[in-house]
This record gives sequence, structure tokens and C-alpha cells, in this order.
Amino acid sequence: MNEMKNKVAAGILGILLGGLGIHKFYLGQIGMGILYLIFSWTGIPSIIGLIEGILYLVKSDEEFDAIYNR
Repeated sequence: MNEMKNKVAAGILGILLGGLGIHKFYLGQIGMGILYLIFSWTGIPSIIGLIEGILYLVKSDEEFDAIYNR
């Protein structure tokens, strides 16, 4: 069963735990989450996670749902 993903939860996870890819796992993108984990030691996923978290929060609900809640 597919549960609806919450954009605020995804945004907060991206901002706080983006370096570990937790937001990707939450959104069902397991492969990307593993990639973030593998490269977490570089710090780059933390920067990308912060940016993605902010982007999730500024998207409209309709835009977020169209992408992540099909």
C-alpha cells in the first residue's frame, strides 16, 4: 500500500538528515538514499539534502503530490 508522503516531513528530513539520505528513503527513492549514505563522508550529500529540503518546502502541494504521491 502506498502512503501519501508529506512535503513538510520530507523537507525537514532533507534539511536535518539529508547527509544520510533519510529524505530519499522517506520518499521511496531507495537507490538514491543508498547513494547518499555511501558518499555521506564527503559532506556533499549534506549540502544537496539542505537544498532539496528547502525546495520541497517551497513547492506547492499540487506540485509535490504530482511528483511524489502518484
